[in-house]
Amino acid sequence: MLSTAPLNFIRGRKKRADELPRQPKPEWLKVRAPGSENYHRLKGLMRGLGLHTVCEEANCPNIGECWHHGTATFMILGDTCTRSCGYCNVVHGAPNAPDPHEPVRVASAIHALELSYVVVTSVDRDDLPDFGATHFARTILETRARTDCRLEVLIPDFQGSEASLRTVLDARPDVLNHNIETVPRLYRTARPGGRYERALGVLRRSRQYAPDIPTKSGIMVGLGEEWDEVVATLHDMRDAGCEIVTIGQYLRPSPANLPMTRYYTPSEFAELKRIGLDLGFGHVESGPLVRSSYHAHEQTQSYEASR
Repeated sequence: MLSTAPLNFIRGRKKRADELPRQPKPEWLKVRAPGSENYHRLKGLMRGLGLHTVCEEANCPNIGECWHHGTATFMILGDTCTRSCGYCNVVHGAPNAPDPHEPVRVASAIHALELSYVVVTSVDRDDLPDFGATHFARTILETRARTDCRLEVLIPDFQGSEASLRTVLDARPDVLNHNIETVPRLYRTARPGGRYERALGVLRRSRQYAPDIPTKSGIMVGLGEEWDEVVATLHDMRDAGCEIVTIGQYLRPSPANLPMTRYYTPSEFAELKRIGLDLGFGHVESGPLVRSSYHAHEQTQSYEASR
């Protein structure tokens, strides 16, 4: 997880020269506001344990559906990111020291919710010697000690550290996820703290070191990429050994974030899914509301059934 500006609306901001007129949201992107009993129960549990979820921090449109069904993506290592990506709404700046009790709290929440599949992600922690890898490993191990819940980890690039990647893989997550996010041409604008080849390297080295742990990645569309660039990126991801891929619509979190250039149609997402399956991905989740952790357990089950 990466970040840009605080969650508050920035008032009085001058309109950017490259900004397009606001486009009305199409019907296929409209979702019901969250409010079910289970949603409020899960929200209360998160607050009581002092936990963060990417569902809230990233303003995910699927939070109502996922929390209603008792699933969530936990965000560890605090809520402040050391990077500033143009598409992300998580607060960035100088983070506090990691909470040594957080892995136990996350594991306890997973156990209390009786979850069978969870995703654990984090902000970038370039301020730490291991970039937060040990915290990921401890969260996996603490969860394993309490429940047989399956665990997917959505990790940062750890600045390309082989040792940090191996620390996480040695803890034996069920799925290793690292998002490519966008096409290489847009990295400097959208993801200035990242490197396209470094992100591909995380997937490639994971497959080499732990070939029995499935690798997963995701990209957003609507940031200004061309169709051929999306297809080329899918080729690169597959060549790096990625086995599960998610493709979703970029939705601008706030006026401080990069503008959205256009909405992709459901038929275009269906075509990208077809292309991905033809490339040999074990599972492709492609749609307007798709996010990396959306229906994650179903994505993994579908991949396993395809092997």
